[in-house]
Amino acid sequence: MYVVTGAGPVGSAIAEQLADQGHEVRVLTRSGSGPDHALIQRMRVDVSDPSRLTEAVRGAEAIFHCIHGSKYSASAWEAELPHAEQVVMDAAAAAGVVVVFPESLYSYSEPDRDMTEAGAREASGGKRGIRTQLLKAREAHAAKTVSVVAGDFFGPRVRMAHAGERMVPLVLKGKTVQVVGSADQLHSFTYVPDLAAAMIAAARRPDLWNSVLHAPTNPALTQRGLATAYATAAGLPAPKVTAIPGWVVRGAGLVSKDMREVAEMLYQFERPFVMDSAESQRLLGLEPTPLPEAAAATVQWWKHTVAAV
Repeated sequence: MYVVTGAGPVGSAIAEQLADQGHEVRVLTRSGSGPDHALIQRMRVDVSDPSRLTEAVRGAEAIFHCIHGSKYSASAWEAELPHAEQVVMDAAAAAGVVVVFPESLYSYSEPDRDMTEAGAREASGGKRGIRTQLLKAREAHAAKTVSVVAGDFFGPRVRMAHAGERMVPLVLKGKTVQVVGSADQLHSFTYVPDLAAAMIAAARRPDLWNSVLHAPTNPALTQRGLATAYATAAGLPAPKVTAIPGWVVRGAGLVSKDMREVAEMLYQFERPFVMDSAESQRLLGLEPTPLPEAAAATVQWWKHTVAAV
């Protein structure tokens, strides 16, 4: 039996993959949501409640902690994430099980270089600094942990993302796609099912616990290239892709808090932002899903689940 906290794109993908492998899964959310599967038990649990969490993880082989902040902001992350992770790690340490975390590239302090598992993760300030501190807290805790780093998400269930609702529905409608920063800088995008598979594999490898791994990720491509891959998968002509310059986003940030949060991360889209997952792929024995296959699955999900209207 495995425990998954959160039922977003990552948590749901992990739960479904485990259930399809024949394992029982408990998905813990405040609302009781989660994938519909005979082997998945959806439980209403606030994971910040130590007593409820301790009860829910009893008997688990591993915990996959896939809950994120209520808002995409440094203030929300700082208020919510450290405490939630501490409670989960405390419960894991008491139960003697590993906690596997999905992680971003935000903490890398030299993002202008290709980012590898051995790269420095000392970024400071804002959302980047919070991710750095979360990684340090995991390293310092008595619980066994693994952090699996991914690039920007794409794939089924991925909505609120640069490669999600801001791109796929527009491609399917034949409309112009507007991206931030640059449409033609290389950028690493990770297919969420590949991240889920890596997290599951890492949970089963005690020799890799207490480390940072990279999810299998295809070679970096441009935002224009990803939009074109979606169009090709849908049997459509390449879309028109335009870019919102950084100065426009930063200007909007002067009056909009939400835009300030986006502007903080513009460095990822104005210059090459590339991760290398070769070493983790070797360690885990995994490869990324080929881009045409991943793009096709993403397009099909939007067509049939969201109807792309």
